[in-house]
Amino acid sequence: MRIIGGLALAGLLGACSSGIVPPEAGTRPAPVRPEPAPERPRPGAALPETPANLPARQLIAATPLPAMPAAPVVTGATTAAMAGLVAGPAIENLPITSDNAKRALAAFKLSCPGLLRRTDTSGLTTGTDWTNACAAAASWSGDAAPFFAQWFETVQVGNGAAFATGYYEPEIAGVRTRRAGYDVPVYGVPDNLIEVDLGLFSDALKGKKIRGRVDGRQFVPYYDRTQIEQGALEGHAPVVAWAADPIEMFFLQVQGSGRLKGPDGQVVRIGYAGQNGRDYTGIGKLMKDRGLLGPGQTSMQGIVAWLREHPEEGRAIMRENKSFVFFKELNGAGPLGAMGYPVAGWTSVAADPKFIPLGAPLFLSMDRTDATGLWVAQDTGGAIKGANRVDTFWGAGDDARAIAGGMAARGTAWLLLPKGTLARLNATQTVTSQPVPPQPTIPQP
Repeated sequence: MRIIGGLALAGLLGACSSGIVPPEAGTRPAPVRPEPAPERPRPGAALPETPANLPARQLIAATPLPAMPAAPVVTGATTAAMAGLVAGPAIENLPITSDNAKRALAAFKLSCPGLLRRTDTSGLTTGTDWTNACAAAASWSGDAAPFFAQWFETVQVGNGAAFATGYYEPEIAGVRTRRAGYDVPVYGVPDNLIEVDLGLFSDALKGKKIRGRVDGRQFVPYYDRTQIEQGALEGHAPVVAWAADPIEMFFLQVQGSGRLKGPDGQVVRIGYAGQNGRDYTGIGKLMKDRGLLGPGQTSMQGIVAWLREHPEEGRAIMRENKSFVFFKELNGAGPLGAMGYPVAGWTSVAADPKFIPLGAPLFLSMDRTDATGLWVAQDTGGAIKGANRVDTFWGAGDDARAIAGGMAARGTAWLLLPKGTLARLNATQTVTSQPVPPQPTIPQP
């Protein structure tokens, strides 16, 4: 889920996917960011005490903590272990608030089963490395900040330079049962959609998959967006719910999960269940390249306004994105991240698992206060690649939309890994802990 607002429109303006099978659940397409980046207020303005009280669009500037001295960035590094590791500052010296630590501990505890059984593609840890910290988390009570100080050490990957964007859970008009004004079907996974693991046929294609359907004696591509909208799924796919607006539903598909709210206030939460196997095409890029969007129109509002003003042309452009997402109704808290667990606003981030172990905590010291603090990597994203690159999750609602839409923070990142990890990884060389730099006062959400 990737970028609208003050950054490149990587999701809507993104190019076609090049993978055999487009991103899966958890590897979200570009996140919806419907607001252009708001202006920063003056540094030092008062910050509300809790996330729920943060006014939409308010930004409070901060000074990031400096990164630790490190060797030059390793060009072409494909994992954190290859990128170079440096010991970071002591956790007790980081500006972590009690509320921030409490949220992070809850997310870490939820992630522990996955941490213990997943293969860490970053090359940093094994499942057993997390055993003691996870056992302690299960029974921890009281202030959560000392938990992280007791069980973790900070590790800087490469030069530690971090970049954070944001995503949120969108809400559109929709109902579970069809009624007047709600006639856009939200489809579940069709019974004739087949996924083929090509690695079963050739070692050269190991890890590659394709999706399609059987037509007579042939395996052919699955129906594209146009065919589906024209009724190709009739009798083959359940209808999970009904949306009111085809444009809003299109962008909820880009997001991959969201909330449908009916006129009676009832909310139905839906999440990614599958995809038709067709490549994703960012319509914003098509519109920009064709000169349909003028200066100042490349925000979500500008794109949606053009689509509404040109309904026939707009429908045709949306159909050029042949990718189509299928949904399932979600029960419980939060949309599901790549680990299969609910992600939490102000707590979860999407990250590249080759550089940040999924389920691991990390500390971000950024140039804005709302992004600064402890986070837990519980999700992934197709455009979230490389060391110290994260997509912060802000929950649902107007504030979440505004914050995510304007999120473009830079600063420093440190992973929190079980104590002793760095010494083990660097057993053949001396790792010298660097002195903790002076700690500027950084207000926390």
